[in-house]
Amino acid sequence: MNRRTALGFGFLAPALLVVILFFLAPVVLTVFFAFTNMSTSTGIRGGEYLLNQSILRSIPEDAISTETRKALENAGYQVNDQGLAKLAETVSPATADELRSLHGGARFDSRRDMERALKDLRENRIRSTRDRKAAADLFNTSILNTRYNTEDAFRAALAGTNVPVGDHDALTSYAYTGWSWTTENMKLLFSLDSSYRYAANTALYVALTLAFNVGFGLFLAISTFYLPPVLASTFRTIWFLPRILPPVLYVLMWKWFTWDTGFLATMTGYLGIAPRNWMLDTATNAWVFVVLINGCVGASLGMILFSSAIKAIPTSMLYASEVDGASRWQQVRYIILPQLRWPILFTTSYQTLSLLTSFEYILLSTEGGPGRATEVWALAAYHTALSNYGGNLQYGLGAAYALILVVIGIIASLLYLRFFNFKELVSKPRIEQ
Repeated sequence: MNRRTALGFGFLAPALLVVILFFLAPVVLTVFFAFTNMSTSTGIRGGEYLLNQSILRSIPEDAISTETRKALENAGYQVNDQGLAKLAETVSPATADELRSLHGGARFDSRRDMERALKDLRENRIRSTRDRKAAADLFNTSILNTRYNTEDAFRAALAGTNVPVGDHDALTSYAYTGWSWTTENMKLLFSLDSSYRYAANTALYVALTLAFNVGFGLFLAISTFYLPPVLASTFRTIWFLPRILPPVLYVLMWKWFTWDTGFLATMTGYLGIAPRNWMLDTATNAWVFVVLINGCVGASLGMILFSSAIKAIPTSMLYASEVDGASRWQQVRYIILPQLRWPILFTTSYQTLSLLTSFEYILLSTEGGPGRATEVWALAAYHTALSNYGGNLQYGLGAAYALILVVIGIIASLLYLRFFNFKELVSKPRIEQ
């Protein structure tokens, strides 16, 4: 590697680092999570092993034998040599000897009965209730409601019970509380009716908002181009405000405009129309305002990009067209729009990918309502993985939602490059070929 190549890699290193950290790494993690059953209940690290009555009841009848169920449910406390050895170590040998002489080999159904046996000791009685509870746990032969950090520890505990060896594998599988690899997330996505509704909502949201963003952005850029410079700059600044305002404040202004006590309801009240929440009273109204809220932000960006591109067009072309008698519409159609293919490609691609994955304005304005009418795919992923009413956040299923968006985004990018003839756009001018 020569110095020039090394210097080139040195200059590219920051950009490569950014690409890896903010593009490749999130995509890889999304794929990783999408094929797991990670949730709040499993955690994102390795899980523990736990059997309780609820888990035991959820195990199918044909998975373990009836003998195993009875052995687990009826296990209690037994004064055995192992427990006596621990009692001698933690309390005193004399206490262990006295308990052996009084209750050696005895079995007790509950910890309370075991504590009573310890309380019966006369010469070496354990007087503290707390100490008796701790001593009683030394003779516990039940593995229910006990957490084991590793599979080996859980299997060792199973070996110390009367559970048949043939059921150890099944119990170990059902007792595992951590995450595991699975393809069920993808199967579930395509089996839920709500998934198709979210997909339809997303298609409607992207199509309407994208048309507003690009179309209205073009209109603003072209119309201000023909205005006096000072007036055009003032008008562009006003339209750029939605882009620079904080989203919370921006949406709050829209809510004030549409609330049942807001500006719109107050004005229509003078016409005898009953006050109502114009944003959330119907699904149609909700969609209108979702498109307007997002559209004004996107149109302002398109306006700036298209305005810059129009200013880059040689003025000699416009002057020549005027000499030839071209109208404003003919200038727009035959000179301005053909010169904007690259900006339109960039804006359309960027806005499509942005709209596919954005949901913050919908979350702040309608929260997907009314009745999930404006719940788009990205918002469903957020609700599933990070904020739902059930309390159990499903990280794996939410990542599966996001993975679908990644695939759709890649396909959309390739289609745009094909539709706008990307190779021709980046090729050398014919005069240089």
